[in-house]
Amino acid sequence: MFSEGMIWMAEDEGERLSIHPRMANRHGLIAGATGTGKTVTLKVMAESFSDAGVPVFLADVKGDLAGTCCPGENTRDMAQRIESFGLSQAGFRYQGYPVCFWDIYGEKGLPLRTTISEMGPTLLARLMDLTQTQADVLSIVFRIADDEGLLLLDTKDLRSMLNYVSDNSKEYASMYGSLPKQSINSILRNLSALEEQGADQFFGEPALDIHDWFRTDFQGRGMINILHSESLINNPMMYSTFMLWMLSELFEIMPEAGDCDKPKMVFFFDEAHLLFDDAPKALMQKLEQVVKLVRSKGVGIYFITQSPKDIPDGVLGQLGNKIQHALHAYTPAEQKAVRAAADSFRVNPGFDTREVLGQLGIGEALVSFLGEDGIPAMVRRARILPPQSLMGPIGDSDRRSQIQNQVLYSKYGTMIDRDSAYEFFQRKLKQQEQEELQRQEEEAQRKEEEKAAKEAAKEAERKAKEEAREAQRKAREEAKALEKQEKAKAREAEAAQKAKKRAVSNVARTAAGTIGREVGNEIGKSVGGSFGKRLGGNIGASIGRGLLGTLFGK
Repeated sequence: MFSEGMIWMAEDEGERLSIHPRMANRHGLIAGATGTGKTVTLKVMAESFSDAGVPVFLADVKGDLAGTCCPGENTRDMAQRIESFGLSQAGFRYQGYPVCFWDIYGEKGLPLRTTISEMGPTLLARLMDLTQTQADVLSIVFRIADDEGLLLLDTKDLRSMLNYVSDNSKEYASMYGSLPKQSINSILRNLSALEEQGADQFFGEPALDIHDWFRTDFQGRGMINILHSESLINNPMMYSTFMLWMLSELFEIMPEAGDCDKPKMVFFFDEAHLLFDDAPKALMQKLEQVVKLVRSKGVGIYFITQSPKDIPDGVLGQLGNKIQHALHAYTPAEQKAVRAAADSFRVNPGFDTREVLGQLGIGEALVSFLGEDGIPAMVRRARILPPQSLMGPIGDSDRRSQIQNQVLYSKYGTMIDRDSAYEFFQRKLKQQEQEELQRQEEEAQRKEEEKAAKEAAKEAERKAKEEAREAQRKAREEAKALEKQEKAKAREAEAAQKAKKRAVSNVARTAAGTIGREVGNEIGKSVGGSFGKRLGGNIGASIGRGLLGTLFGK
């Protein structure tokens, strides 16, 4: 309860044991074995901070904190506890609290998302269980994306970036160092495994704006942000990495606040041992630094675990407000844990802390809070107050109603896919495909043109050959015609010559005949009279023609 300006948590023999709001950001611890009442203590503390106007974040790993939004039930046991504490006079009443449900998987709460870039390579490498070499390669991939202005928002952005770097590893090697494709392929396989665990729902937008957790209701009560973790806790690496991310995100975004009258927000980390199991040294150092420094930003952190030994000494030393439920000591290791838990308290001379740790009943605890001067109070054996809200789960319909009535439902209810690395590479791939298609078309066109040119050249060559053959044919025909003409002319000339010769021969023969006849006539006349004249003429003509014919040709 929040009473008289104090976070009233427990009572020892009628004396109230309360946390001073000014000391609440000095962090705290709720520890104890299973079934000793840690969840009730967490619930009472969360309700009290809410009543004080301080927003709260807590993880519901068992599902029994969802009832915080509903008033508690007045059972006989509750009535007895209320009466034993005298809470009726202190204003105790059953009431529901302002609750906002969140769920990384988006099933039983508002989808709680972050981006790949905001998670960062260090936590992402832990989440994917990468080797140191693979983690170094992942860091380089993040740096390349940052240098080239590419947003890594979801898992498909990271996959696209990894494939791109793998394809161009030789080009980046000179500037960023070796980027073995084998390591990149291993990261891709681990990324696929992470997606099967629901990372494709966790990484994306709208990413969580932690400022949305710093809200109060109309009565001024702080909002209790409950992360549904029944499924998430089955993946301890995912759960712890998310918590580590949230803590580092708080540290980065919150401004310095100095000493505040009350915390700006209080975070409860249930199953806190998961935060530190197998954490690399560098991450552990970062976590311890954040725990030490985040209190100056007005944030209180409360770890819930079974034993204080689950918390590293560097962190445990920062936890000023402690509630220790019963611890069992059946083995040497458990006895050692009990001694360590007892030694962490300021001694109370009234009892043996180590002995009492094993005697505490359900709802009882060893309590030590910081005083106003910051000094831890002497350890007290006390009873924890009962919660005012319902202890247990709620029905699915009631949960859906709570979720859909949240003012943040419109902001986070629907996932968006903003332009980022994946879309950039898709455009680039499409452009490359278009360029390749254009190149292929141009190549095909060039080949077609070359083919057409070759065919045209062949056609021209064929036509030239045909024309040459035709010209040769015509030349032969013309030569033959000319030869024929020449022969014809020669024959005509020869015929003419022969005709001329015949004509000349005929004339000469005629003349010779005439002359011969006349000579014969004269000879015949002189010899034989008229008969001799005719005979001599005929003989003379024949002789004349024969002689001239022989002379001029026939």
